[in-house]
Amino acid sequence: MTERTYRLVVRAARASFAALGLRIDVRGVEHLPMSGGAVVASNHVSSPDFLFVGLVGRERGRYVRFLAKHGVFLPPVLGDAMRAMRHIEVDRAHGEVALRHAVEAVRAGEVVGIFPEATISHSWELRPFRPGAAAVATWCQVPLVPVAVWGSHRIGRSGRLGLRRGVPVTIVVGEPLRPAADADPYAVSEQLSARVAALLEQAMDAYPDQPRDDADRWWLPRSRGGTAPSVEDGLRIDEEGMRRADLAAEQRAKRSRRRSRASARKLRRG
Repeated sequence: MTERTYRLVVRAARASFAALGLRIDVRGVEHLPMSGGAVVASNHVSSPDFLFVGLVGRERGRYVRFLAKHGVFLPPVLGDAMRAMRHIEVDRAHGEVALRHAVEAVRAGEVVGIFPEATISHSWELRPFRPGAAAVATWCQVPLVPVAVWGSHRIGRSGRLGLRRGVPVTIVVGEPLRPAADADPYAVSEQLSARVAALLEQAMDAYPDQPRDDADRWWLPRSRGGTAPSVEDGLRIDEEGMRRADLAAEQRAKRSRRRSRASARKLRRG
């Protein structure tokens, strides 16, 4: 099957990164297998994280098939592109369906990318992990590759105009977990969370920038002297955001069903 759409998207992303002068530092890419099924699990601090985690795959000649929320697949052009790249649609009300598709992809030798936090963390700290990534790797007996991304949240920020140029983005890939066939996915998920947390600390330690002044400390977590929301406040903001996104997706789906029914009535009337 052709990967033409995916290649075009990767080229466009790289051109955009170059135009913005992003300083991308990828470490530990050798931990992603060059063949066979695998699950990549990353923290999530910004919308373009999938582009940066996808770069890890391209460094190893792989295409990562990401699990992405249902709403991303609704816009006609974007949705068509997501399906052409064989990303996996997630309906949060029926997450088991997405997991079945993820298992099928991994067993077919694909690399599947999952953000176990299920949404962007507004505290920049790790949210509790959901067990899906660990479950797929355990059921399929494939490597579970932890990844941490740091700096991507500085490229653009809600309420601020434009995109920042010259921002460093650090991506650290860790040694894979290889869960036993009888392992408890929840226990594996805890191990994965600890591994990603350690990689995130490495990424922050290696990050070349520091805040310019107190007003620029928004992109650091509280634990590092920043002014990001606390972990508790961040969780509340995250959950509210997910509820709004789910409601918006439900409303879009209802409008789409109404349009489909209206079209069907017109066809029947001839």
